Amino acid sequence: MSYFMSAVLGFVQGVAEFLPISSSGHLTLFQYFFGMEEPDQLFNVLLHFATLLAVCVVYWRDIWEMIVEFFRFFGDLFSRQPRRGRPPEARRMVLLIIVGTLPLFLVLPIQDQVEALGSNPVFVSCALLVTGCILFLSDQMARGHKTAKNATLLDVLLVGVAQGVATIPGLSRSGCTISAGMVRGFDRKFAVRYSFLMSLPAVLGATLLKVLDVMEMEGGVPAENLPKYLLGMVVAAVVGYFSIQLVKLLADKGKFGAFAFYCWGAGALFILLYIMNWSLAPAA
Repeated sequence: MSYFMSAVLGFVQGVAEFLPISSSGHLTLFQYFFGMEEPDQLFNVLLHFATLLAVCVVYWRDIWEMIVEFFRFFGDLFSRQPRRGRPPEARRMVLLIIVGTLPLFLVLPIQDQVEALGSNPVFVSCALLVTGCILFLSDQMARGHKTAKNATLLDVLLVGVAQGVATIPGLSRSGCTISAGMVRGFDRKFAVRYSFLMSLPAVLGATLLKVLDVMEMEGGVPAENLPKYLLGMVVAAVVGYFSIQLVKLLADKGKFGAFAFYCWGAGALFILLYIMNWSLAPAA
């Protein structure tokens, strides 16, 4: 892998991970039609970790408050004078994220089958068309007013189900979860914030598991690849930071429709290319 390809893959990860256009779907289609180099397992994990850092930078205050309230909760459990009344918003946010993450455990037994769907470019292209429909319909939703203070456990559980469904290649995780939040009456800014914060335990857990697997299989990181890995991570993190800011801006203005038209165009284009049997990828 060259330095240029490392930067390109970092850029694609930083853009597609947060913009509602499906990072896994684009990687599959680019590999099939344009012969884009597939990153090795460790580099792919590190790119996801880099975008995780971008979320932490954007929402560092929320994350810090949730960590503090998490430990205060256990302190109150053993306190002789426990806090009364409604829990702080940050503490309630921890509960909402935990509940929203639960549906992902239902996907684990069929994870290999779900990932295998990504090998079919027609399926992935059709999933992109579906993503476009989801984004377009989310623009039509009336502005909601629910935040961490009054969102219900059922609300976040359904958003978590949307996150589980979005593991299908070609469906956008951010697009599905933000749209599901809007359907449940979330304030647009809260829908975006909850979507990205909810991704943290899922991405962190998957990253740790994959790193352990890769390190065990490969016996460590090749020293000659370290600079390339670091370049891709920096590009992914920086681009991811600005991608999050763009999603926040467009979601608040109800402009997800712009991404819908892109997903429709990209999905239709790739289906057409497949029908025409067009590809720049080298023959196997």
